[in-house]
Amino acid sequence: MNRDKLFKYLKSWIKNKDLVRVFFKYEENYYYLIPLKYSKKFLLGIEEDDFLLDGYTIRKIKDIRTVSLRNDMCNYILRKELDLDNINTPNVDLSNWKTIFESIEKYKQNIIIEDEYNEEFWIGKILEVKENSLIFKSFDADGIWDEKNEEIKYGNITSITMNSRYGNIFSKYID
Repeated sequence: MNRDKLFKYLKSWIKNKDLVRVFFKYEENYYYLIPLKYSKKFLLGIEEDDFLLDGYTIRKIKDIRTVSLRNDMCNYILRKELDLDNINTPNVDLSNWKTIFESIEKYKQNIIIEDEYNEEFWIGKILEVKENSLIFKSFDADGIWDEKNEEIKYGNITSITMNSRYGNIFSKYID
């Protein structure tokens, strides 16, 4: 799908709060999400999993392989079960990674950053937003904060997840 066609569809799907199936270049499996906002470079949506909305995700437009409307019984059920018209869209400036992280930093919450091409995963908090990278404090699977802060180059990031069940629940139990 070319970019102009994609943006035309995104505009409609955002307006209608439609559930879409998205395949990314770095993943064989698809994601279900409701697109909420986009720019020329980024897409912000809320992820759906088994009729639950589970966190906001920001992903690069150029990583989208294919995307299509999910027009089936699950979409019908989702609309009956959830109040999709009242989904809050986080106030995130999608101009570039720097503006995205500056916007997210204001929410003062732990986030998940991924590099799906290289199977890298960080969960933690933003310490400093720089021009081409981010200084990030991560914790591990035991809830222990890493002693050393990580510098993550924007070019290595494929996605950001915020306000997910996993991130929110895990964050309640770390020091």
